[in-house]
Amino acid sequence: MDKEQIQNLIQELIAKTGVSLEKITISEENGGNTWYSIEVNEPHFFISQDGEALYALNHLVRRIIESRMTPSLRLEPEHSPLAGGEKSSLSILIDINGFQKKRVENIRAVAHMMSERARYFKSNIEVDPMSAFERRVVHEFLSDSTDLQTESVGFGPSRRVVIKYIGGL
Repeated sequence: MDKEQIQNLIQELIAKTGVSLEKITISEENGGNTWYSIEVNEPHFFISQDGEALYALNHLVRRIIESRMTPSLRLEPEHSPLAGGEKSSLSILIDINGFQKKRVENIRAVAHMMSERARYFKSNIEVDPMSAFERRVVHEFLSDSTDLQTESVGFGPSRRVVIKYIGGL
């Protein structure tokens, strides 16, 4: 699916919720993420309860896109427009009134602070448990660091990122 088809899908799904859509802006990040920033009159329907409905909307759009893809592309994750892998050429993120952007910025700030702590103490630093999306943001943010390495450890809701100091290379 191209960006316009995805935009139309998002508009259609939001229209079915009864929330009036003001505008959709599409932007791309360096990491290959495509942001669909949506402005609505009543954002609390999507961002209350810590953004649960927004995450559901993201998941629903990804699943619909996946179901509409050709079977040959479904088998090759590097062509997948879904979030989840470093080889993914395109990750789709839907944001309502800047909620996701603020959350990503906060996660990056925590990752920066913890990475500086790992460098200062020259040791491994464990970050508090995070969702898969949040862990992915940390991994992507620190991927260019030559003196640090990240790894997810643990299971279920206690899964967390460990930032490992490996020294200057």
